[in-house]
Amino acid sequence: MSKKIIKSGLQIDSKLNDLVENEIAPGTGVDTEHFWRSLADLVNKMGSENRALLDNRNVLQGKIDQWHADNPEASLPGDDYEDFLRSIGYLLPEADDFSVETQNVDAEIATIAGPQLVVPVDNARYALNATNARWGSLYDALYGTNIIDEKDGREKGSSYNPVRGDAVIARSNQFLNTHFTLADGNWSSATNISVNDSDIRNLLVTLDDGTETTLAAKDQFVGYSANVIRVDQVCLVHNGLHIIIQIDPEHPIGKFSKAGVKDVIIESAITTIQDFEDSVSAVDAEDKVKIYRNWTGIMKGTLEAEFSKGDDTIQRTLNSDRVLTGPKGDPTILPGRSMLLARNVGIHIYTDAVTTEDGECIPEGFLDAMVSSLAALHDLKNLGKFTNSRAGSFYIVKPKLHGPEEVAFTVKLFGKVEKALGLKENTLKIGIMDEERRTSINLKACIREARERVVFINTGFLDRTGDEIHTSMHAGMMIPKMEIKGSTWILAYEDWNVDLGIATALPGKGQVGKGMWTAPDDMKTMMDTKQAHPKAGANTAWVPSPTAATLHALHYHAVDVFKTQEQLASREKAKLIDLLTPPILNRELSADEVQSDLENNAQGILGYVVRWIDQGIGCSKVPDIHNVGLMEDRATLRISSQHIANWLHHNLVTRKQVEQVFQKMAGVVNEQNAKDPLYQPMGPNFDGLAYQTALDLVFKGVEEPNGYTEAVLFGRRRKAKSLIKA
Repeated sequence: MSKKIIKSGLQIDSKLNDLVENEIAPGTGVDTEHFWRSLADLVNKMGSENRALLDNRNVLQGKIDQWHADNPEASLPGDDYEDFLRSIGYLLPEADDFSVETQNVDAEIATIAGPQLVVPVDNARYALNATNARWGSLYDALYGTNIIDEKDGREKGSSYNPVRGDAVIARSNQFLNTHFTLADGNWSSATNISVNDSDIRNLLVTLDDGTETTLAAKDQFVGYSANVIRVDQVCLVHNGLHIIIQIDPEHPIGKFSKAGVKDVIIESAITTIQDFEDSVSAVDAEDKVKIYRNWTGIMKGTLEAEFSKGDDTIQRTLNSDRVLTGPKGDPTILPGRSMLLARNVGIHIYTDAVTTEDGECIPEGFLDAMVSSLAALHDLKNLGKFTNSRAGSFYIVKPKLHGPEEVAFTVKLFGKVEKALGLKENTLKIGIMDEERRTSINLKACIREARERVVFINTGFLDRTGDEIHTSMHAGMMIPKMEIKGSTWILAYEDWNVDLGIATALPGKGQVGKGMWTAPDDMKTMMDTKQAHPKAGANTAWVPSPTAATLHALHYHAVDVFKTQEQLASREKAKLIDLLTPPILNRELSADEVQSDLENNAQGILGYVVRWIDQGIGCSKVPDIHNVGLMEDRATLRISSQHIANWLHHNLVTRKQVEQVFQKMAGVVNEQNAKDPLYQPMGPNFDGLAYQTALDLVFKGVEEPNGYTEAVLFGRRRKAKSLIKA
């Protein structure tokens, strides 16, 4: 057990206290005694309310379970089901019409549509990479992925392949021709790119026939830079997104371009969520200190990471802003880093990093709000090396809220944190994850409760699917997992979220977001399908990597999201009855179908859990049953474990059958991880911590509140850490 320090009636982990006192608080003007006293005040005044909200979740779920038990034929909802949900306070009256009133929101969130990264902040290297992913190489993104096939001499190989490179240049020119049209000719005919020398400067492009042309829309020209020989960068803008054309005819890549273009740099990850929650494995004070230290380093601009790449040692730091010369000769500064939001934990998580004097764990969300906001003061007071929010706001994404009461509770919490830290009212903004059923069906009321703070609503379809299964656990057997994506409720849910975001005037003040692309190695399919997100009216959507952000940014050049939102405002709204329709099985499954789905779920559970428990990896690319790497976190784990639990509950499968499948899939996962020197194989006795955790997630899935995985995961990870230290 780590040493505890008692302050203001709290027992505080000594290393956490040292971090706050020596690294976070200095310079902020916040006295650490006052800081801990303020946290103690939160615990004393709001702790019981936090517990009451969680108790109410259980009461409501119990009533829903009983209703399904009493109405076994009512698997599809009707007026009686809707009336029942209203009678128990699960479904609330729709809020009166209103408009979101949030002020002081940065353009990246309010008026620029583009990709959003989510990254575990406990990994400094990944956190830095994501923050720096504001800009990405289009050439690298095309060359290194399956966007361009490897046929007819276009193979990647171990060295640069000029045939593949030509395909990259052609695809890039196609992008330029579409969105940065020249007054005459096209980009593939360009032999020289420069800037005219006059009071109002503009782009000049010389074509291969000697013609000199410029942009058809001259206002797309933003600026340039030049060396002693030539213009080496030109910056253009379209749909609020910038690109930079880099020019160097002597460069190994630039020499293959007639105009000497060595790269096209795309403004990519406009925003990034630094995650304290689902993508990290943080179970104790030691883990929280690491998270808080990294977040503080980012806010100060001092975070660094060193790693080996081949024979080289790479030092990663935060990127500086980009400085160019504008059309009138004045400096033009473009942010060098993604706009950052912090995702704190949900209200159901408790921590012993700080306890009451009696040793009771406190709501971890209270600690997150206080510490992450204290660190953000370095940004808000311009104490750091760089600026994150130029509008003077700190953005906290709040996950797993159930309904407007919990949103109101979070708004109240943020207000108290502001007072404790001397911040102006509504400095702390809230991102509402629409990922729980009670939030979805009451979304308008949720937004209303946060109308002065809300900057974000997002269809977190993964957790939302897990909650859909758990909430309707007793309604009947669920359809196979992969079919759920096409079910009635999820289609209504995606439209419902956008409809209410538009109806409450969130566009122009915040983000209407869509969920993650989970296959980071399959960029071709992402490009073929993910344009559906901006077309659906989402001004941001999640991507799993900086490369994916660069490619997904092309979709926001192809679609003017804000015009799309205007058009969608008049469409017929999604229906509540559809949103309440659970994905209940209405056909008989073959034995092969059942076995296939069981194996798919079990393999995914084991592949993720074994890294979480044994190595403390909260999010990673886990090979699925077909050896396709998929990004997995606790949200995907919740779906798979709840799905098997549902089939067990309704006797579609037996406990013995499930155990046999898990043993079989353990062999598959062992083989997939055979080259990992840190991997601990499961079997032959199947008594390891990770394996038993996987089984518990399924066999305790019905009784676990809301089907959340943390209670099982956290205890086993803590035990694994204790065994490692021993």
